[in-house]
Amino acid sequence: QVQLVESGGGLVQAGGSLRLSCAASASILSMVAMGWYRQAPGKQRELVATITSDGRTNYANSVKDRFTISRDSAKNTVYLQMNSLKPEDTAVYYCNADRNLHLYWGQGTQVTVSS
Repeated sequence: QVQLVESGGGLVQAGGSLRLSCAASASILSMVAMGWYRQAPGKQRELVATITSDGRTNYANSVKDRFTISRDSAKNTVYLQMNSLKPEDTAVYYCNADRNLHLYWGQGTQVTVSS
């Protein structure tokens, strides 16, 4: 089992920044990939960004050039730096880990961007 705990969400004005953190209970280098997803009210959960075990990153088109995913393997933590936030970024953000085809999810952290 892998526990994931997100933090860093909150209320921010449009154009502002937030950094989300996802602390894992196991070595993040043992994960095939880790990522951030989000779900807005009435919408399906969507991929935001992922990072593989060898450091390759992938982003949704809607967040490219604004969001950056990174990791600190010593702290078993993955981050999502979010800049130039827009009201449409408002959602619950979930951390995800893929280890040996098992998927794990955090409890989510709310991000609200006011206009």
